[in-house]
Amino acid sequence: MTFTTRTPRIVAARRLQKRKDRDQGGRFLAEGPQAVREALAAGVVVELFGTEAALVRHGDLALQAPVASAVTEDALEALTETVQPQGLVAVCEQVDVTLSEALAKGPRLVAVAAEIRDPGNAGTVLRTADAAGAGAVIFAGTAVDPYNGKCVRASAGSLFHVDVVRTGLDVVGELRAAGLQVLATSGYGADDLDTLLDDGVLAGPTAWLFGSEAHGLPRELLDAADRQVRVPIYGGAESLNLAAAAAVCLYASARAHR
Repeated sequence: MTFTTRTPRIVAARRLQKRKDRDQGGRFLAEGPQAVREALAAGVVVELFGTEAALVRHGDLALQAPVASAVTEDALEALTETVQPQGLVAVCEQVDVTLSEALAKGPRLVAVAAEIRDPGNAGTVLRTADAAGAGAVIFAGTAVDPYNGKCVRASAGSLFHVDVVRTGLDVVGELRAAGLQVLATSGYGADDLDTLLDDGVLAGPTAWLFGSEAHGLPRELLDAADRQVRVPIYGGAESLNLAAAAAVCLYASARAHR
């Protein structure tokens, strides 16, 4: 049987494109073979939908899925948010953990995305944090939903590799209690990133705080952090965007940890 846009399971899956339904159901959609592969490896796939051609082309993924269902091209397009769908969409269980659970594992590097609203930026921070060896990414305050489709795609599977936490803005105390120094990024920070790296400050367990491009970090987090750190600008650019600044800071810590 090939599912259509009117099949109840397709109708139910389409609802997961809305945050309210994702939160209520504790599930989300992962689109494309790479994301599906990582979701299967993490053991969070509930059902895999694919066109008949895609299920044949990615037969290894279809065999790993608890349930693999063929869908029409129209049904597949209804489940995706991209212009050129890649033929596969998985319904997945959400993977986030509590802040205490994440910190109990003793991560040496943590990224905190505070009040970040852009899903593409959030997904890129997830991907970068994973690549730099971070153990957790914390979405603090009214940050974007990490299970937003654009965020999931931008993470390129990294959503399934690190601990994902959703919590309020009051995180600094718990981070510090877990043995992490807390560094807040700011274009006006008193500490220079290169100097901290040269002086060995970044060799310790570190939580980096990143704010939105529009507003930066909330004042309460800037004031609570151990240091306010600026990324040096050597050319004429006014600043780096969020994703670039996060990459520079996280990799500086990764280098120091090695």
